[in-house]
Amino acid sequence: MKIKEVAEKLGLSARAIRFYEEKGLIAPSKGDNQYREFSEQEVWRLQTVIALREAGMSVEDIRRALQEWEGRDHERLQYYLELQRSALFAKWLEIKSMIETADSMIEMVKKEGALKLDNLYALAEASRKLRGSRNWEDKWNYDSRAVLHDRNVRSAAEYAGYEEALELAVEWLAPAPGEKGLDIGTGTGNLAGKLMEQGANMTGVDQSKEMLKQCGRKYPKLKTKLGNFLALPFIDERFDFAVSSFAFHHLAGEQQTLAAKEMRRVLKPHGRICIADLMLAEGDPPPLPEEDGYPSLSGLLAWFDGNGYITKHRRIQGRLHVVFAVPIR
Repeated sequence: MKIKEVAEKLGLSARAIRFYEEKGLIAPSKGDNQYREFSEQEVWRLQTVIALREAGMSVEDIRRALQEWEGRDHERLQYYLELQRSALFAKWLEIKSMIETADSMIEMVKKEGALKLDNLYALAEASRKLRGSRNWEDKWNYDSRAVLHDRNVRSAAEYAGYEEALELAVEWLAPAPGEKGLDIGTGTGNLAGKLMEQGANMTGVDQSKEMLKQCGRKYPKLKTKLGNFLALPFIDERFDFAVSSFAFHHLAGEQQTLAAKEMRRVLKPHGRICIADLMLAEGDPPPLPEEDGYPSLSGLLAWFDGNGYITKHRRIQGRLHVVFAVPIR
């Protein structure tokens, strides 16, 4: 098939096809007359390139993805695609925030007939802070901890009360058979697995591909996605409940508020939230240096109260608490 025929078939310009050839993404053969000849395999490859470009992947990312595909390393290929999906959701949320900022500016102009500089700056600053808050960094290298994670939760001091906290979260959520639940920071899937045993249709999300790999081996029926608390890779109002254990405390102050909003975003109306995690409560001993930044129990409860939730909570032991929230409006 000649380049003109391929261009017409795929709705591309010949120039675009030559660009992908220059970048090494396709390699059509050339006859004695130096005209490009495209085999069915090359046309399929070009279609794949187009599809991945439509998904927002860079040329370099497409090259790596194709290498993994041709090397039959489907696990690596899936990781690249999951990474791209997560990045697209983060970008979508950023654009959504920009639209909300623009809407706020429009409302100000409608009400006041002008856009005051102070108000404009405040909106721009809020938008900038939000973008900064969404940046996630794995400072704990959870990929390297995945293989030993299940052993650590049974013995490490930081996980004291782990099983009791998970059991209470399951009890309070009390999922009905078939309800859709989201486990954020699912790790190796321990909490999601307990909820599946109750009949819930669970999805787990984690930023560590190695954690998700271990999770998949333990719970092959658990749907998993690569992502994090700050930009959950799901559309709005998808789940009946959201739960998280031993992940929320890794977030900084502003990120904790953003994470709570993200949970609310992906939940259906009246969707419930349960968080089992290390928190600082009033009357507790002062936090150690490594505990600085832990979520404030009273602050979290106040956020839920201010956003129309009723809550209950229980201390399991030490800093470990379980918080359950249900919207009343």
